[in-house]
Amino acid sequence: MNIKQTLFASTLCVFGTAAMAAELPAPLPNIPDAPTVYPAGELGRMVRLGEDIIYNTNTHELTKDLVGNDLTCSSCHLDGGKEPTLGTFIGTATSFPAYSPREKTVQTLQNRINNCFMRSMNGTRPIIDTEASVAMATYVTWLSSGLPINLNPKKPVNPFFTDVWWGKKWVLPMLKTVTRENYKNGEKLYAEKCQDCHQADGQGLQTEDLKFPPVWGDRSFNTGAGLSKPEKLPTWLLYNMPLGDPDLTKQQAVDIAIYVSAQPRPDFDLNKALFPREQMGVYNSKVLTEKHTVRSNFAKWGLDVDVLRGEKKASAQ
Repeated sequence: MNIKQTLFASTLCVFGTAAMAAELPAPLPNIPDAPTVYPAGELGRMVRLGEDIIYNTNTHELTKDLVGNDLTCSSCHLDGGKEPTLGTFIGTATSFPAYSPREKTVQTLQNRINNCFMRSMNGTRPIIDTEASVAMATYVTWLSSGLPINLNPKKPVNPFFTDVWWGKKWVLPMLKTVTRENYKNGEKLYAEKCQDCHQADGQGLQTEDLKFPPVWGDRSFNTGAGLSKPEKLPTWLLYNMPLGDPDLTKQQAVDIAIYVSAQPRPDFDLNKALFPREQMGVYNSKVLTEKHTVRSNFAKWGLDVDVLRGEKKASAQ
């Protein structure tokens, strides 16, 4: 090989490496290990109770009637929020109370956890200060033991992953160029990388030993959940899937997210997820009407989900 060929090959290697690096997720800060020593007395009991609920939300006696699907908090917050990855509960409590752009009020940690029941759990919002509500907040706070509080006036900020969640700098440019080919590639990738755990029909596996949640359909999260959004799911996939060995590129994460997000799932209607006021008390939000569908989640970004799924020709728009 002459000098020109050597230089050309070296250049290809450098640019190829740079391109590959651009496709991979930015590393997260070092996330500390979860605490292992429970507090003494009643506080320790509440930490353990909250942990039990987080792992068994849909079957626990205190919360099963509030959950409308086959998910637990641990379905999205891996290993009960102890996993050192995007979605960890470690550090979460340090940002509360925090202003929420969605509710347009300052929210407590209990508010934030309870609101997730309406969306990811496709259920009903627990009443603040019930034993379940306090226990879950106690457990999540325990996971932030020793970390400094750092309130943010704009939104809740987990110190370990909020800077990369939800990937606006790279997700949105890709989202704007999405076509049916991305959907079809996402379908292919889902079969290769996701289907063994979540099944071809997206309904997951629910056995004594295996708990892989449904990712679409009536038993999955509804269209108000963060992971139902085609702009938010890619970043979570990038850092967490396949489980135990995440290896997706950014483009693969976007394509899988487009495919999964386009599948049917329950619509979200805020008013149907709240107890009557006389039972619930105050709902800490200035936004009292909110609805989402699969179609509206895509339309927000100028995308026609029917075209992506091949149910309507692009020329017919």
